[in-house]
Amino acid sequence: MSAASRPVVEARASRGLGARLASARRDARAALAALGLGPCELSLALVADEEMRSLNRDWRGKDRPTDVLAFPQAEPGGAAPGGLLGDVVVSVPTAERQAAARGHGTDEEIRTLLVHGILHLLGHDHERSPADARRMFRLQREVVAAISASAAAAPRARAARSGARRASATPAPAPRRATSRRVAKRPPKR
Repeated sequence: MSAASRPVVEARASRGLGARLASARRDARAALAALGLGPCELSLALVADEEMRSLNRDWRGKDRPTDVLAFPQAEPGGAAPGGLLGDVVVSVPTAERQAAARGHGTDEEIRTLLVHGILHLLGHDHERSPADARRMFRLQREVVAAISASAAAAPRARAARSGARRASATPAPAPRRATSRRVAKRPPKR
């Protein structure tokens, strides 16, 4: 995929939350690719509960933090201008609490919230009807599973590439010959 056809993910993190930024950006790109989106732009913010509470109060009239907010660039039913999808904002402390309650890692929870927010940017809405909710959450599970599988495979692929480089740089040890002592301990064949 050429650089011109890849999704662009602009990302920022509130103070103290930057450690999760690289994996969140990677997961966002993988989600956009899994959804079959070509050239587009997404803005991603990892924030603390205080900032999320303020956004939730200002935009939704709910004076409490939430896990994820999505701000689409497109008007309802319209196309996004110039491939600009919009903004996804994730509260990392809320994601940490939810991950602990659900018995999985924070990265997995952030991944799920990112996909959830991206689906909202694309027009999916689980609050419209039960049928829409089923469709959205099914697609969310499929995309998260695809991203999780590729995320799990990435370290193995890097290790294999690294091992291949090491193997080509150093000769393999000569095979060891069996000693008579080993042979003598084996029971005789009958």
